[in-house]
Amino acid sequence: MAPNAFFNPKVSASLLAVLGTLSWGTPAWAQSTAEVQQLQATTQALIDVLVESGVLTPEKASKVLAAAQAKVQAAQVAQAAAVAPGVAQVAAPELGKDGKKVVRIPYVPEAVKKEMRDQIKQEVLAQARTERWGEPAAYPDWISRFKLEGDFRLREELGRLSPSNTAPGLAGFVNGDYTRAADIAQSTLNGQPNFNTQNDFDRTRIRARLGVGATVSDEVSANLRLATGSATDRTSTNQTLGQSFNKYAVMLDHAYITVRPWGEDYTLRGGRMPNPFFSTDLVWADDLGFEGLAASAKRKVWDNGTGHLTAGYFPITADSPGSTRSRSLLGVQAGLDMKVGEGANALKLGAALYNYQGLAGQKETTAAITADAMYATRYEYASGLRQRGNTLFNVRATGDTSTSAIYGLASEFRELNLTASLDVPKLLPVPLRLTGDFVKNLAFDRAKIQARTGVALTDAKDYGFLARVQIGHNQISKRGDWNATLAYRYLGSDAVLDAFTNSDFGLGGTNNKGFILGGSYGIAKNTAVSARWMSANPIGSYAPMSASSTKLSVDTLQIDLNTRF
Repeated sequence: MAPNAFFNPKVSASLLAVLGTLSWGTPAWAQSTAEVQQLQATTQALIDVLVESGVLTPEKASKVLAAAQAKVQAAQVAQAAAVAPGVAQVAAPELGKDGKKVVRIPYVPEAVKKEMRDQIKQEVLAQARTERWGEPAAYPDWISRFKLEGDFRLREELGRLSPSNTAPGLAGFVNGDYTRAADIAQSTLNGQPNFNTQNDFDRTRIRARLGVGATVSDEVSANLRLATGSATDRTSTNQTLGQSFNKYAVMLDHAYITVRPWGEDYTLRGGRMPNPFFSTDLVWADDLGFEGLAASAKRKVWDNGTGHLTAGYFPITADSPGSTRSRSLLGVQAGLDMKVGEGANALKLGAALYNYQGLAGQKETTAAITADAMYATRYEYASGLRQRGNTLFNVRATGDTSTSAIYGLASEFRELNLTASLDVPKLLPVPLRLTGDFVKNLAFDRAKIQARTGVALTDAKDYGFLARVQIGHNQISKRGDWNATLAYRYLGSDAVLDAFTNSDFGLGGTNNKGFILGGSYGIAKNTAVSARWMSANPIGSYAPMSASSTKLSVDTLQIDLNTRF
């Protein structure tokens, strides 16, 4: 961008001369009408030169003159009040020898003139910088209300699957009408498995995101973000290379409006938005977008502590008679941010309750097979939504001769989530961050599951936890910044809804446990190389209540090149 012409020496000298004139910065105050007229003419001439040179627009020139005149009038009023405060005097006009009215300009002390001159100069300089006076090819004012940001990630991913893993297909992953991995159990039309459990894989992937934020007013803003990915994978915006040079899809990832009617401490959002809750990927995948309405508020509760409250309503499926029933999520979280001990130690706490409505399945009746257009599908946990790990059962009626199962969720989900993060920047030579996360499905009830499905579960788990230690910089922003992370993750089969949790660890979903080791190093401004190794093993069988256990052990290495702008 070209340098600001406002700071050209000639232009600056001219403008400062105008400021001196406007503030009546002469050695002594003008004592005659002729001197006043000369000063006014000089001022107007200099202003005209600046307008003709493009440094000032006619509108800005008028504002400058008006401001200076207002300052002078204010000084005159102040001096008159000092001479006779609170007294209104009316005197006959003074006449000269020629009989004409004598105009006398009151004397303004040098200190007052200096104060006026400095104040006007600062105001004009600030306005010039803000509005970029005289800057060649300056953007229109409306452009300053928009903000662009984005990022790009190139990833090489290597998956190492144990040769002793259970082979895909119904024999290994389904026990009667029950399963925890319907995608692995299902096969293609010719009977071949459509999922790999035993063969290593390598793939190259990219993620590109571009967002724009618009400030509509002090209270209202709007945001849009485009991202790679697909309409069938809600937990990831990755695009796998190797599509025969075909073009990639770009999706509308974010589209929401933000309203702050009572200041920055109170926020209302609606649309498709980032995760509004303080959380980890134990419950919510990093790239997951929330659709619905969210409100948040924060308030200082003591000198070193700020409380925050977030609540939201998020529809999952809309009610469509003859096709599907309404399903939704209600979430509320209360939390606290506070300083701990000396220095910049910071502790963040969050307690959340996520309640899903209308998700649990129900065994259909024989009478509904032909009499109800929504037979079975109203209770389906759709293949496009689920990952794997949750306990599923066939919701088709007993005696239904259809060969393909329609799977529904055996449990309801009401998740209690407790999250904590502690930043200690000075304990070690490098910053330290400790993160803990715990979740339990309060709606998991074995008696209700048996009544709903007909099976008495004994091997399901309804809780999960994550413990993570990170040393180094929280954000890689320049060359030489680095961090290293070690984490342990345990997520039971029915602790959370498997649709929305991490999609990388153990090939995604629940019913897995293991270690994560990672690190990042900055190679340039906002650019880093990262590596992450994940070792996942199953917690329980993927065929509930099966006489033989299933195995799905996966080691994954991800090497990333990240940049953001």
